[in-house]
Amino acid sequence: MTRELSKEPTANTGGRTDLDPQQRFGLNDMDPDSFRASAHAAVDIMADYLETIRDRPVMPNVEPGTLRPLFAQTPPESPEAMGTILADYQRLFEPNVTHWQHPRFLAYFASSASGPGIIGEMLTSVLNSNPMLWRTSPVGTELEQVVIDWIRQALGLPVGFDGLITDTASTSSLLALAAARQAAGFDAAAQGLPARDDVPQLRIYCSDEAHSSISKAAMTLGLGRAGVSKIPTNERFELRLDALEEAIAADKAAGIRPIAIVGTIGTTSTTSVDPIAGMAKIAQREGLWLHVDAAYAGVVAIIPERRGPFEGWEQADSIVTNAHKWWFAPVDASILLTRRMPVLRDAFSLVPEYLRTLDRQGPMRDYNEYTPTLGRRLRSLKLWMHLRYFGLEGLRRRILNHIEMANRFAGWVEADPDFQLMAPVPFSTVCFRYRPAGLAARETDPAVAEKIDNMNVRLMDAVNRGGQAFLSHTRINERMTIRVAISNLRTEDPDLELVWDVVRSEAAALQDPA
Repeated sequence: MTRELSKEPTANTGGRTDLDPQQRFGLNDMDPDSFRASAHAAVDIMADYLETIRDRPVMPNVEPGTLRPLFAQTPPESPEAMGTILADYQRLFEPNVTHWQHPRFLAYFASSASGPGIIGEMLTSVLNSNPMLWRTSPVGTELEQVVIDWIRQALGLPVGFDGLITDTASTSSLLALAAARQAAGFDAAAQGLPARDDVPQLRIYCSDEAHSSISKAAMTLGLGRAGVSKIPTNERFELRLDALEEAIAADKAAGIRPIAIVGTIGTTSTTSVDPIAGMAKIAQREGLWLHVDAAYAGVVAIIPERRGPFEGWEQADSIVTNAHKWWFAPVDASILLTRRMPVLRDAFSLVPEYLRTLDRQGPMRDYNEYTPTLGRRLRSLKLWMHLRYFGLEGLRRRILNHIEMANRFAGWVEADPDFQLMAPVPFSTVCFRYRPAGLAARETDPAVAEKIDNMNVRLMDAVNRGGQAFLSHTRINERMTIRVAISNLRTEDPDLELVWDVVRSEAAALQDPA
């Protein structure tokens, strides 16, 4: 049960006994006793939330613009009691948030924060440590190196890979491609790129299924979207090596300078796997940086017998996997691994006098030299606690369970004549759509194809508005496709069975397609 704190509204501080003494007349932070009581109350709220989350609608039934008016439109002039604030949190947030922690949140790639990870976040906040320099967070800096190496070993990658923890895969890929730009030999970090006659147009290559963060990185790094060559894929949505070879040869003949290849293990739409080993051979031959985006599926490599799709990734210059996805750590935590840390440092190192460490000797690492930011969150603590609590054995068991659940769901889709499996299922994401058997033979008619697409839009909307599940979509071969991504720590077999029942029920309720 939630510990009771006063919820009395606050008009002013005169004579108030429900306020922290520091609120009434202090010049310092919250009183330690008040902090203890408030923190206990907050933990009770958190535990109650996780205990009852399955009973809540996954997505709130609200419309854009309806929530802002519920909040005060002017800042509070006087202090308010923590009991009032926590009560408002429960009233305003819990009913109106999309519950990423919900076991039937099956959209996108789920980020489900584990209990030990949440506790690690709490301890991280109380330390409020900034591992930008070794001296600003000695244990934070060195623990980050420990955790990075734990993950390297867990993934089966060779000694030589090092790295750091960032916020998201978008940032990790941006850093990797900045290093690729630096490695190309134009010293972009010092001299920039614009108005230089000695710098041709630079090119990055990825499949047409690659994540949009690759194009965004190119935009940020001054290459522009035109600096990204999207390589066609085969019928399994995997990058075609022959098309990659042709694109590189054509660009070189046109005076364009290739600098990097990006391969994906677990693409966002279909979770397809690019031929990394073949891409590595091309990268080595052409002298290009190879970056592997395994943000979603990278964790599967902790299972030795499941490392087939990862063949060749040990030859990559950089790899990203997101601990806040299928590793089950709280947002945010992305792991950037690289065999070329000195190049990454060259891309970002800038040390003014006020950041120099003059009073220490030894193997210090200042992480600010490897990123465009100075201040950094201490992300290693929650990962250290999370990995210790579950152990690799516990994580493997959960990952394998999700893969088996996805295969069962795919089997249900394939067994139903009114549904169609839209892509292979190499990991734990199922791409499917509703296609009534009576319309399948007529889908070559554009009007019928559009009708099927519209039915799937209505189907997904009905499921999501019903609140029992939350699904997302993509387009595969220009067809509207629904995705079920099973990577939530709390998803169980009955949840998946309920989702399939809801999908079929809502499909049956659609207007007769005949």
